[in-house]
Amino acid sequence: MNYYSNGKLLLTGEYLVLDGAKSLAVPTKFGQDLVLEKIKEPQIIWGSYTHTGECWFEAIFDLPKLRLTSCSFNSINEGSAEFIAETLLEILKQAKRLNTNFLNIGEGWVVKTILTFPRNWGLGTSSTLINSIASWAKVDAFQLLWNSFKGSGYDIACAQNDLPVFYQIENKKPIVNKVKFNPSFSNNLFFVYLNQKQDSKEGISKFRESGEDFSSQIKRISEISDEFLKAKTIEKFNKLIVEHEQIISAIIKLKPVKEKSFPDYFGEIKSLGAWGGDFVLVTGDDSTPNYFKNKGFETILSYSEMVL
Repeated sequence: MNYYSNGKLLLTGEYLVLDGAKSLAVPTKFGQDLVLEKIKEPQIIWGSYTHTGECWFEAIFDLPKLRLTSCSFNSINEGSAEFIAETLLEILKQAKRLNTNFLNIGEGWVVKTILTFPRNWGLGTSSTLINSIASWAKVDAFQLLWNSFKGSGYDIACAQNDLPVFYQIENKKPIVNKVKFNPSFSNNLFFVYLNQKQDSKEGISKFRESGEDFSSQIKRISEISDEFLKAKTIEKFNKLIVEHEQIISAIIKLKPVKEKSFPDYFGEIKSLGAWGGDFVLVTGDDSTPNYFKNKGFETILSYSEMVL
């Protein structure tokens, strides 16, 4: 069996999506496969593979008790093999709580996860995994996410859909509406990787610490999401980016990425997801890639290269 889940990018509504803002998110052409093979032994033999085919993490779990028996990194990686294994174990246990028949047949599995993008890109290593495990376990992926991690769930919506979506949380339930977002100026849109992975959990925690009422900002960000979709010119799109960046900057008390790192850039730059890392959305022209390469940022993808 093979389950595939799309990667994700949040174009509007970062942080405020957690409190009900309507946000625009796009699935990416990159994602992750979950490949399953039945075996007779009551074990899960797990292997996680990079986009270049390197097995970077392995673990073995005994069934049916779902107990970790061994784990290891097979290359130099950040973090701890035990931490990765315990996180994975918790996801599997939560899936089993949602469907008690999951992993309860008296057989085992060889499981391979295979990314189609570099792990550090931040396109949804965890969300693609959770969505595919949910498909395997026949449980609700949003519930599995919320039982396992903190997060809005927009990444699950992207994992499941091959079109851009408006995503919103209403009464603690995910509202997903597919939309068409392929602006006439898409040739002027680029995605630049900032050479550092950002921890979205940490960003969410900092946002939650404020405890302020952001109802007016939520309303305006929701309107900007609509206006992103309707923008006919790059000039209008740029104005929306500037306003969106100013709103979020005032909330999380961080400088917009353009002001902080690229004040001499002629186009506009928008953070995507947790501020401070991963990809940014950039408006520009044919000279844009050279500008960022000269600054030391080599990973620059066009809109058509990134968005599904």
